[in-house]
Amino acid sequence: MGHPRQSYISQSETIVAIATAVVPQQGSVGIVRLSGAEALVIARTLFDAPGQQPWESHRILYGYVRHPQTGQIVDQALLLLMLAPRSYTREDVVEFHCHGGLMAVQQVQQLCIGQGARLAQPGEFTLRAFLNGRLDLTQAEGVADLVAAQSTLAAQTALAGVQGKLMAPIQQLRSACLDMLAEVEARIDFEDDLPPLDEPAIRQQLATVRAQVDQLLATAEQGELLRTGLKVAIVGRPNVGKSSLLNAWSRCDRAIVTDLPGTTRDLVESQLVVGGIPIQVLDTAGIRDATDQVEQIGVARSRQAAQAADLVLLTIEAGAGWTQADQALYELVRDRPLILIVNKIDLVAADGLPPLPDPALPVVYTAAAQNQGIEALEQAILKTIQADQLSASNLDFTVNQRQAAALTQAQTALGQVQHTIDQQLPLDFWTIDLRTAIQALGSITGHEITESMLDEIFSRFCIGK
Repeated sequence: MGHPRQSYISQSETIVAIATAVVPQQGSVGIVRLSGAEALVIARTLFDAPGQQPWESHRILYGYVRHPQTGQIVDQALLLLMLAPRSYTREDVVEFHCHGGLMAVQQVQQLCIGQGARLAQPGEFTLRAFLNGRLDLTQAEGVADLVAAQSTLAAQTALAGVQGKLMAPIQQLRSACLDMLAEVEARIDFEDDLPPLDEPAIRQQLATVRAQVDQLLATAEQGELLRTGLKVAIVGRPNVGKSSLLNAWSRCDRAIVTDLPGTTRDLVESQLVVGGIPIQVLDTAGIRDATDQVEQIGVARSRQAAQAADLVLLTIEAGAGWTQADQALYELVRDRPLILIVNKIDLVAADGLPPLPDPALPVVYTAAAQNQGIEALEQAILKTIQADQLSASNLDFTVNQRQAAALTQAQTALGQVQHTIDQQLPLDFWTIDLRTAIQALGSITGHEITESMLDEIFSRFCIGK
């Protein structure tokens, strides 16, 4: 077909990959995974299982990985056998469970390649599971989301996709559209033999399907938030307590804190989870007219971070009040989603808190050095992004960007069918947009899929999955 990944789609070869993270001097176990017709042959060539251990499916063998030519022991390992079709790919799958770290798994992988296996490309195991009917496309994408999940809630919604909870409603919608298409086409082909088309019933079915598509699309923004997280920048003048705020929030000393203005010269990052949402927090250098060249670079990066952030925490010092420098920073970031942080309130009297520039601004009062106000800050963030709707009880699954685009296409096509009916156009015109909706819904589950779409989806997977 001339596609750059034609070999990627081919299942005639046995593939191999390291299926666990490879970290030097870390990790107690490393897994090398084989899948394909020669997986068992390669395993028998490389693995020495002493005694009378049976080479049967879904058994674990104990033994040694040996070099096939020299007989030298490469590793002491376990061998897991999963023979077709009772495996992840519905092919023969073999896993070498080796000692962790770098050398053992890399040597075992290289021995497998030497015996004829090919290094797997990103997502190729899951691709084979899809092509062999083990998973539909929503389940396959759920696997990728589960691997990449950065929070418990993200993992739960990804697992719902793996379990087919998104597949079921999409298939129901597609079946409803197919039923409508069959009704319409039957009247075109056998007009004289059948009663007239029940137009009110078709209208009702269209309305029902469109409402259900709307419900699925409503999860797209929440799903994107769970998958990619939120980038939050702490911005303010020097010495207003930005680094103390980061340390209190992350519950560790991520940033250096001193009484000297300009201590933070570069972006300091911390990864947090708030209300199930992954949050990347950036402590920026205090923004001022700096003369030091290094500090100037830090200030420039702070301005860039503020402009790129999904949410800005503009931090001021309670004792200093609202200064002209604060106003200048406010003008810089006021077009971004914003929360005003009034820090160091422990150093001023209750009636000495500064007046604020905009009564509509969400405000949080903190004493970061005393770990005060962090819970209020998190609640303000969730309220600002309306993330209180995200919970395991009311968010069973979410759609990703690709799925949302396909649902939008289906929704547009269904709306066009409705318009066609309203215009009293011939039935042939109804079928055009119904087919478009069916194709769009089928592209979500994999019933309607192209090689280029598969390449785009699975290239985002990690190697070994």
